[in-house]
Amino acid sequence: MWILAEPSFEPTKQHHKETIFTIGNGYLSTRGAFEEGYPNDRRATFIHGVFDDAPIVVTELANAPDWLATQIVLDGEKFSLASGTVLAYRRELDLRTGVLRREVRWQSPQGRVATIIFTRFASLADQHLLALRCEIIPEFDGQVELRSAINGQTDNEGLLHWRPIAQGQLTDGTVFLRTRTRKSGIELALTMRVSGSDTATTTFWDVENVPTLQQVYQAQAGVPIVVTKLVGVATSRDDANPLELAHRHLQAATGWDEALAAQQQVWAEEWERCNVEIEGDEEADLAVRFSIFQLLIAAPRHDPRVNIGAKTLSGFGYRGHAFWDTEIFMLPLFIYTAPDIARNLLDYRYLTLPAARAKARAAGYEGAWYAWESADSGEEVTPTWVPDFHDKKKLARVWTGDLAIHISSDVAYAIQQYWQATGDDAWYIERGAEIVLDTAKFCAARAEWLNDRGCYGYTDVIGPDEYHDHVNNNAYTNLLAQWNLRTALETLAWLDQHAPQKVADLRQRLDLTPERLQHWQTVAEKMCVNVSPDGLIEQFDGFFKLKDVNLADYEPRTKSMHEIFGIEGANEYQAIKQPDVLMLQYLLREHYSDSQIRVNYDYYTPRTDHTYGSSLGPPIQAIVACQMGDVAEAYEHFIRAARADLRDVRGNAGDGIHAASAGGTWQAVVFGFGGLRVHPDGSWNVRPRLPQHWQRLTFRFTLRGKTYTVTCYPDGRYTAA
Repeated sequence: MWILAEPSFEPTKQHHKETIFTIGNGYLSTRGAFEEGYPNDRRATFIHGVFDDAPIVVTELANAPDWLATQIVLDGEKFSLASGTVLAYRRELDLRTGVLRREVRWQSPQGRVATIIFTRFASLADQHLLALRCEIIPEFDGQVELRSAINGQTDNEGLLHWRPIAQGQLTDGTVFLRTRTRKSGIELALTMRVSGSDTATTTFWDVENVPTLQQVYQAQAGVPIVVTKLVGVATSRDDANPLELAHRHLQAATGWDEALAAQQQVWAEEWERCNVEIEGDEEADLAVRFSIFQLLIAAPRHDPRVNIGAKTLSGFGYRGHAFWDTEIFMLPLFIYTAPDIARNLLDYRYLTLPAARAKARAAGYEGAWYAWESADSGEEVTPTWVPDFHDKKKLARVWTGDLAIHISSDVAYAIQQYWQATGDDAWYIERGAEIVLDTAKFCAARAEWLNDRGCYGYTDVIGPDEYHDHVNNNAYTNLLAQWNLRTALETLAWLDQHAPQKVADLRQRLDLTPERLQHWQTVAEKMCVNVSPDGLIEQFDGFFKLKDVNLADYEPRTKSMHEIFGIEGANEYQAIKQPDVLMLQYLLREHYSDSQIRVNYDYYTPRTDHTYGSSLGPPIQAIVACQMGDVAEAYEHFIRAARADLRDVRGNAGDGIHAASAGGTWQAVVFGFGGLRVHPDGSWNVRPRLPQHWQRLTFRFTLRGKTYTVTCYPDGRYTAA
């Protein structure tokens, strides 16, 4: 299944559809709003790295000028789905090529009928090029007018980020708009070329902040009018003269057919390395491909200064901020199918290492403590206060920026996974190792000796389960920190052998004295963890003493348990947002036996808010269920993740793509049902566990420069080539 289709227009689902019909090219993304506009739409184009100051949320991606803006006037009547009669409608996103197409047969209030076809794409072959085509087939004789514009009057849900600088026409007729963000001072330039029939009368309208080309056609019934709008886009982050750069890329685009052919070719190469096929389950087949597509269009290919936000570039949710979602949920797709993109994303963490050190230092610690929410600079941009669930007149304190320390070990973990899978020693020596060492330095500095327990631990933290804050000795936090410390010591030993000059530099710059390294060893050896004789790990100190709760008693529901119990009340119950302990065991799989995982799976699964908790939880739950052999249950969790955006199962897809869930969906298929396990030495094996109705699963992955194609069957057989 390659086509995501919308067979009829449903105004009540408009914002959801805008999200899932997002197109992009790794430089920018544009939501699936209509070219001609619609009341209350959330039209937006977001460009990687173009942040500007915002109240409460600190900083946010600035909604760029609207390149789609195209008005159609049929004999004096403006085309709009909010008026007249929609006689036929269909919209399709071709995931194979990244092309979005919408066909509408529309009758105006005065009875004029026309078929209007919009096709658009953001070029993956040229990240600075956008393309839009409009075909109008009138069923009347008369006048057809097109107004193609660059609309600089965009906002972020009411907040204006742009100040126009200049606009006009260049000597070759190209229309341009220059504008600048109000606080961060990033300049953006867009250039536009519109082409159609030579018979059109064309006029330039120099409308303030909305430069427009008007074309008037004398239409004949049944004779198509085809207009192409090509747009170049660039910012001062790309070049000191963004207008010149945007114009150059527009000039290089000879026409629609050539740009489309280049788009199709590059996407074919993209899918060649990362396609997944599920035979026997069309919904799952489309969902996993959709998930891959949404991550591919958000993945920066040329700029290591940016990350992928939790909502990609597809909506206003989380303001474009990046979380641990990238490293733990999205990155594995890129590590195993597009390692160059994975390296780019990890470079972002290297470039923001100074900000991570500054955050740790400000809190009184050594080493690198990464921001929970990160933007362009890597500084902490988690909002301190947000409106309360139950009373919007009140504010609720957000503690993750202050207490979620596991983010540093998450970054270190991702670096090790990348290195293990790629064998990229040069990058690891030059950049990765320093992060692993400096995050370990933070882990040791933040660790506290708990005299009454006789061990080291972390008090007053938040683990992945955000229903519980201000907890002590969160198992995920403690044991991933332990892993981080041990891995750092192993890294030093490896560097001693393979990069003696580099390791000497790191030992000096990071003050890695023998005494410090001995302390790391001691902290790792004496890390607190509450484990019962049968292997059950307590999520944090005192978790087992909290009120138990049967989540089934609250069904059916449309709210999270966090909302039902309240932010403070949720701390009193054994109801969790996502499976902390299972996540830990999934990441550190080599450390746990099946029986140890089983006892934790059986305990924590019924206590997890699978339906309205974190969208990050279901795919991991699915993978662990596969490991336990509970394939039917695994499928339930997998399909919940797969439907997060396509069916808007949580009711918030209008805010943007659930990027971590998308990455988790791919992991659930490949690591869960496919059973792929990659070991620290670079070896791998496959243990398929397919749902009964799946006839075949095929996936590709790249390991240390070699690409493998694995095909799995329901009886456990598989082939690898």
